[in-house]
Amino acid sequence: MVMGTAERRGAAGSAAGSAPGASDHGVPAPGRAVEVTQQEEGREPRPVYRELWREEPARRHRLPDPVRTAAVRAVLVVAVTLILAMVAFLCTMAGSWLAFPMVIGSVTGTVVATWGVLDVWVTRQVWNQRHGVVSVPSSTARAVRRERRRARRKARTAERARGRIRGRGGAGRLSHP
Repeated sequence: MVMGTAERRGAAGSAAGSAPGASDHGVPAPGRAVEVTQQEEGREPRPVYRELWREEPARRHRLPDPVRTAAVRAVLVVAVTLILAMVAFLCTMAGSWLAFPMVIGSVTGTVVATWGVLDVWVTRQVWNQRHGVVSVPSSTARAVRRERRRARRKARTAERARGRIRGRGGAGRLSHP
């Protein structure tokens, strides 16, 4: 009987003790360590593979896209500035005519790198403000502010309703004197 790939995987998976990711052809994948071989019913022995790594949950959340973009930009600018500074230093030590242009480039790069680092900080602050990062200690203060806003809104609504009744001149009253 000829089995397709799905049937072979099902048969291999139903075998007791087979490891996940084991090859259907009995050939170890490059870089995989072989622990022991297993004997299946009516087949030649198959190697059992050990996992190279195991996924672990991240300890910290990933940076938001705009912040990550600004951070990558800042790192690249800082790296180029450091290279310019090193070349300026080496050209100065060698007495080369390139020393002066490199020093000017290093100073300019320092200004741009400072802007890049500030850009990361500002982008992060703006993202946090727009997307409302919840911090646990301020949650009680947030609830108090919410209650105050509700009370102010209710007071404004009541004041508007009173103003509308007065503005009608007698209309809207149940009894007229």
